[in-house]
Amino acid sequence: MKRQAGSLALFFWFLFFVFLLISLQARAQMEKIVIPAGTPEDHDLQTISNEQDASKKLAMYQDFVGKYAANPAAVTYGDWQISQAYQATGDLAKALEYGDKALAGAPRNLDILVSQASIAQQAKDNAKLMDYDAKGGEVCNSVGKQAKPADVSDDEFRQQVAQDKKDAGNNCDFLESAGFNVIAGENDAKARMAYIEKYSAAFPDSKFQDQVSSYAMYSLGPGQLNDQARLFAYGEKTLAVNPNSLPALLLLSSSYVDDGKPGDLSKAMVYSQKAIAVAKADAPDADKSRKLSAGVAHSTLGYAYLKQDKTASAIPELKSSVALLKGQDDQQYSVALYRLGFAYAKLNKVTEARDVLTEAANIPGPVQAMSRDLLTKVNAARAKGK
Repeated sequence: MKRQAGSLALFFWFLFFVFLLISLQARAQMEKIVIPAGTPEDHDLQTISNEQDASKKLAMYQDFVGKYAANPAAVTYGDWQISQAYQATGDLAKALEYGDKALAGAPRNLDILVSQASIAQQAKDNAKLMDYDAKGGEVCNSVGKQAKPADVSDDEFRQQVAQDKKDAGNNCDFLESAGFNVIAGENDAKARMAYIEKYSAAFPDSKFQDQVSSYAMYSLGPGQLNDQARLFAYGEKTLAVNPNSLPALLLLSSSYVDDGKPGDLSKAMVYSQKAIAVAKADAPDADKSRKLSAGVAHSTLGYAYLKQDKTASAIPELKSSVALLKGQDDQQYSVALYRLGFAYAKLNKVTEARDVLTEAANIPGPVQAMSRDLLTKVNAARAKGK
């Protein structure tokens, strides 16, 4: 059987498959800006907030930062407000500049991080957005994981953690979604993979985990970065965190089956079988995605049997694959048909091979020519048999 069929199937798989104390206070590993009520700073901020003219308000915030230069909290808050004022005028470069000054004063303040991410998003600066996203994700991931202070009761600590999670909720949701959208919209494989690595470290339990894994494997695979070693490492790392990740199971099985190193066929078979078990394609609630995943896994398992010269064992797997993939994905379906036709031909089941290959030969795509070529050989053998 030509190695090309396996490589094409892997390529199709990749195709198949991104939110006032005098000083800053740290609370639950998140920084908050607190300006005590009744202070001169508080009085001036109320005056500024009552100003309706945007240009006058901006100038007043700039004066505020200069006036209270010895107060880190006041400076940080003022810089943040100046950033938002510039954003409102459309001067995004100045908005990012002053937002970064605010972040220097409060690097773990989620409100400022979200503000900066939204400005970068508006400026279409994905690299900066992902920098803010990664920093914000680190803060989000730390919420609720701090040690209980000795002078705080268990009930007080539980209430504090619950409030911290509530406070962080919308901001963390925004950052998680914004980062994923950058990944999904990036066309350059190298940049996409760099974003994925930042994102995965910042949001290890992301609700987009499976989709991010799929983008990573596609980025590292054929037609993109084509980095097999890195692809295997990413897939294995993903499974270490989530053993039931269908994208990782399918990726590794489809990659190992064609890698050629000792033991790789066995790995391909183990991952294919695990993918079939996880997909549960015969369950009443199985959707198209799960059926498609199971179909691809059966196809890879059958191919592995073929490469071991266990043709009789390959046929049931390939028949299951064909049944699951029909009407779901023409390219994966044609690969499974070709493999099944090859298996029938190898066992000299000429009629069955001819029927399967005739269908495969009529499906446009990269395996069409291979199917036609094998069909010609099968027909010739059939004629000789007569």
